[in-house]
Amino acid sequence: MSILPRQFFNRPTLTVARSLVGKYLARENGKGTVAGKIIEVEAYIGSQDKACHASKGRTARTEVLFGPPGISYVYLIYGMYYMLNVVTEEREFPAAVLIRAIEVDGKLIDGPGKLCRELGIDRSLHQLDLTHGRSLWFEDRGAMVFRKEVGTFPRIGVDYAGVWAQKPWRFRLVGSDSGTRSFREGKKQDR
Repeated sequence: MSILPRQFFNRPTLTVARSLVGKYLARENGKGTVAGKIIEVEAYIGSQDKACHASKGRTARTEVLFGPPGISYVYLIYGMYYMLNVVTEEREFPAAVLIRAIEVDGKLIDGPGKLCRELGIDRSLHQLDLTHGRSLWFEDRGAMVFRKEVGTFPRIGVDYAGVWAQKPWRFRLVGSDSGTRSFREGKKQDR
């Protein structure tokens, strides 16, 4: 097991997103560490991407996206669901990967809001350096995930982004039952 370093995130966002599938998200909650295998992610790339928060400009909210790679971007939607993203690429280029689903001890936690609720992720973890291995981090446990095991799909819940909503920038593990179950059933897990 090794903590993913900053250089892992300092690459093109689509490369990072695909590479995160099969890695682990770990959370130290004061009672111990919970880790889940990453099953699904979504990429958001640059100010031209109408689904990316940076498309509305550089604001206090989006400033973190322009920072160093490997930093957390945690925000609240609908006034009740936290979403966990990790910043990617070089400083000054706004991009991130949203963590959408993980599997913990055989249990699929499908949906970014559910994932954050289950792991106790909230704004207190916003702008956290995820490369230090404290409170929240990503791990490589040495498992190989082959390209054919990762499916690409349009992003979910961003219809307002027009043609950008159809970009195949959602990556999901399809080589295992847990990775394909909700997709096969046609469920769209937004929260």
